[in-house]
Amino acid sequence: MSDLNQIIQALKRPEIYPHPVDQEIEVIQTHMSVVFLTGQYAYKVKKPVNLGYLDYSTLEQRSNFCNRELELNRRLCPQTYLEVVPIAIKSGKVSFGGDAEIVDYAVKMRQLPRNRMMDRLIVEQAVSPEMVRAVAVKLVDFHRKAETSHYINGFGELCAIVINTDENFTQTEKHIGISIREEQYRKIKGYTDSFLRSHAALMHDRIDQGRIRDCHGDLHSAHVCFTDDICIYDCIEFNDRFRYADVASEVAFLAMDLDRYQRPDLSRHFVDSYVEASGDPSLSTVLPFYKCYRAYVRGKVESFKLDDAYLSTEDKANALKNARRYFELALTYASKAPTLIIMVGLVGTGKTTVAESLGQKLGIPVISSDVTRKLLAGIQPSEHRYEDFHDGIYSSDFSRKTYDAVFEETSHRLAQGESVIIDASFQHRADRDRARALASNMSSRFLAVECVLSEDEARRRLEQRARQVSASDGRWEVYVKQKTTFDRVSELSSSEHIIVDTSDNWNKALARIVEKTDP
Repeated sequence: MSDLNQIIQALKRPEIYPHPVDQEIEVIQTHMSVVFLTGQYAYKVKKPVNLGYLDYSTLEQRSNFCNRELELNRRLCPQTYLEVVPIAIKSGKVSFGGDAEIVDYAVKMRQLPRNRMMDRLIVEQAVSPEMVRAVAVKLVDFHRKAETSHYINGFGELCAIVINTDENFTQTEKHIGISIREEQYRKIKGYTDSFLRSHAALMHDRIDQGRIRDCHGDLHSAHVCFTDDICIYDCIEFNDRFRYADVASEVAFLAMDLDRYQRPDLSRHFVDSYVEASGDPSLSTVLPFYKCYRAYVRGKVESFKLDDAYLSTEDKANALKNARRYFELALTYASKAPTLIIMVGLVGTGKTTVAESLGQKLGIPVISSDVTRKLLAGIQPSEHRYEDFHDGIYSSDFSRKTYDAVFEETSHRLAQGESVIIDASFQHRADRDRARALASNMSSRFLAVECVLSEDEARRRLEQRARQVSASDGRWEVYVKQKTTFDRVSELSSSEHIIVDTSDNWNKALARIVEKTDP
């Protein structure tokens, strides 16, 4: 430890480096390493610690793990990881290399631009759906090429997963009442144990599907940099079993982090993009479990910092705040049942606009009856069919076929633990009762959002919509006929029914809806 203190003080001085440094050295500490940012290059030194799950306590181990870090990170970020450089001390003077006694090693990297890190960009609202899709596609390619074997598959076995989860709970017992409340601890542990018991067969199926790979292991937004290429760096090198995992666990890590930044829309787009590119439909079923697991791990890691003698009081205060946030997020995943939201109202009252805004805010998919109807009819969603009310694709039989298809997809998504918004008129009580029963049968919460609007404004909007590209064939004549057949919503309690006047600012109504969907 005395050598590390001397190294830290020495590496803060620009003159020690074998290249020009024209800025003050920035030092970043974690509980396991110290990173020195020089502007052009970054140097990472491992602390001589033994934390149980990692052991850097000897010089030989630190040398081995530095080289391992170089090798593993070149898989996803080859241009950044340059070499391992020795650190020597002679006559009390620290230097890189030379003929002095080697006391440590550093991983030398090209310094990545801080302003292009995903965790910074997301705070600046500068991360787009296209960017997270590109990360998903890169990750799919990485996972396809990543090593797998009979030995690696063993880490996807239920017993191996239980070892990891039990270790999490054991290692955080000392932090109960500090960074995690006892009730949180109990509920998250109960959810974890219950999920693994009830999904043992699925976990085994994912082994057979080849989903257990040598992954990155620490994929959160601070480890993604958007440079000329996407650089995903700083993977776990110190313990193979933390990398050998179901690819769903890796996807869940970044998805969880996007949720933490209150961007569930980007989180959902990232997951959907990965599933589409990988052809891995069962990933969605295990995603909530792995999100909970990853949030808990991050809470645990932040809690470890509270015992780090090298961290300042301010750093420890930030670590405590971060740990509590992660444990709160883990509890959200452990407590959250999926929600079925149905839109209710006449054509032209703004149901689609509210549904899409709500879907983006909550990060959940919207199933449109208008789009489903057109696809069932074999026509493009934007192609208009101005047929008489109750005729053609709007006949009672075809409408029933449309609702059947919508309910089938909704049932599938709820079964995977996903929340869903159905954008349809639900003008008949029988259809609302069916949706409510489906939510009950799938152990999901239910909410009907009824959109209302004055007739004059509805007519104006319908006439404007007729001149725009839209999946809806709604027009004034349909509005008038729907109004005569609409079943008033009287069967639902206030906890299951919200009325939104879309002529007014309905942001407050959206906030109320979001509040109702929270666990």
